[in-house]
Amino acid sequence: MSTEIETPQGGNKRIALLIAILALMLAFSEIGGKNAEQDALAKNVEASNLWAFFQAKTIRGTTLRTAAEAMEVDLAGATDPIVRERLQKRIEGWKATIARYESEPETNEGRKELIVRAKAAEAQRDISSARDDKYDIVSGLLQIAIVISSAAIITGISLLAWTGGALGLAALALMFVAQLAPTALF
Repeated sequence: MSTEIETPQGGNKRIALLIAILALMLAFSEIGGKNAEQDALAKNVEASNLWAFFQAKTIRGTTLRTAAEAMEVDLAGATDPIVRERLQKRIEGWKATIARYESEPETNEGRKELIVRAKAAEAQRDISSARDDKYDIVSGLLQIAIVISSAAIITGISLLAWTGGALGLAALALMFVAQLAPTALF
């Protein structure tokens, strides 16, 4: 007398179909995870570049501000009207450049605009990273579901196939969360 629960041949075909569907979902999950990972890396590089540009603008502005302040001291001591005029024009030009470094909406490259752009890139990076994390969990669930479902064919225990199917449904739900609301849940 056998202790194994026999699954009819049609049951094995259904389990094989379940495994094929789980494998297809796993492929989609791996693609989604890889895309999210690449996007997170790209947005991280973009944010780093924007922050470096912001720092460069800050350094340039500080250098010009210091030069303008030093030249204002020279201006106070200058008596020749031509020299005073040249110094004043130079100071005004530097101050205009400093103001442009602070905010330059035309090119979106002023410090104020760079902060906004860098923070937006960081936010997108965080969303993509959360999406990648969820896809990693989805992939793990699907791999476990495939193994458990495969064991159902070998052992003939249909509860294993049901468990694999349930894990597949949980993975599918999490896949939707990863795509539609990646920062939800955890």
